[in-house]
Amino acid sequence: MSEERVVEARFTVTLTPATGLVAETGRFDMTKEWSGSIRGTSDGVMLSAGDPRLGAAGYVALEVVSGSLDGRAGSFALAQLGRMTSAGQHLDWEIVPGSGTGDLIGLAGTIELLSAEEVHHVRLRYSLPG
Repeated sequence: MSEERVVEARFTVTLTPATGLVAETGRFDMTKEWSGSIRGTSDGVMLSAGDPRLGAAGYVALEVVSGSLDGRAGSFALAQLGRMTSAGQHLDWEIVPGSGTGDLIGLAGTIELLSAEEVHHVRLRYSLPG
């Protein structure tokens, strides 16, 4: 049985524009530097559509974090789905099932974005088997 843990971490992100893969979409390659309970780096890709200037857009992103979580070494993938409408913004962000390696095999959880300043601050709710 696994117990849920709640930890916090921070990251800085670098987004590099890249050629869109489908008409009317955008693409960004991203790298992050993580600190706090998540330590290490991540690399990923973000695909977007819509028009943020008009307040109507969305994006999906996948990234792989390599380093450690609460001192446990390994890697895991994160999936994001962001939406912007006239009613506001919403972000779903979770650990991809089956993506944990090393000491993070079986990792499951979700991330909540607490602030998106120059240094982003997040809260991770996670569980590990055993």
